Amino acid sequence: MAGKSTYMRQIALLTIMAQMGSFIPAKSATFGIVDRIFTRVGASDDLVGGKSTFAVEMTEVARILNNATGSSLVILDEIGRGTSTFDGLAIAWSVVEHCSQKIKAKTLFATHYHELTALEDKLPGVHNFSIAVKTRGDDITFLRKIIPGGTDRSYGIEVAKLSGVTDSVIRRAKEILSEIENGGTVSVKAKTAPKSAPQEEPQMSLFSFAGSEVLDELKKLDVTTLSPIEAMNVLYQLQQKAKNE
Repeated sequence: MAGKSTYMRQIALLTIMAQMGSFIPAKSATFGIVDRIFTRVGASDDLVGGKSTFAVEMTEVARILNNATGSSLVILDEIGRGTSTFDGLAIAWSVVEHCSQKIKAKTLFATHYHELTALEDKLPGVHNFSIAVKTRGDDITFLRKIIPGGTDRSYGIEVAKLSGVTDSVIRRAKEILSEIENGGTVSVKAKTAPKSAPQEEPQMSLFSFAGSEVLDELKKLDVTTLSPIEAMNVLYQLQQKAKNE
């Protein structure tokens, strides 16, 4: 929402335009010749192929690391976000090192892992840039401006608020973030229902009726042998039979 992904894609597009001899929307620019541009941007899964969002991400990263050269332009937007925090940070850190020290490709690497900003002092050729943000109390304004240096915070809760997430959720998120940042233990707030609240009727089971053809087929089904596409076909067939019942 701050515009870093747009900024990174813009650089890739301007590189292509400049290298083909086109004018670009800039007073002046200096580009090195690139042999290829590799991008790892966005999030998507591959249900038919049985790959999660993170698996797709890692497949794309592997393709980049195995094919990029020192003359390539590499765009990496958020690596390692689809797994545990420490696993993701370790993968992201290692990828930065590999691109910088082994491949030596021109690389733009966007991340919310603030620990990676320390690499500027550890690896030659690594430089930190961030998006300028103006804060006024709980209100933020993204200035759409790239400035030198890293940052030690993200604005995820503020973006959630701007996106319309419920106020009570935002307030609770801020409380939890404060507790985590202060090294404390997050306390769970359990809200009990009023004594006068009417008792809800228990939800009727979808398979409470006897003699169901759908239920019989489900019992016989060996889901461990089905491919993703076969599972989708079986699910569709059972749905149609359930509608008829």
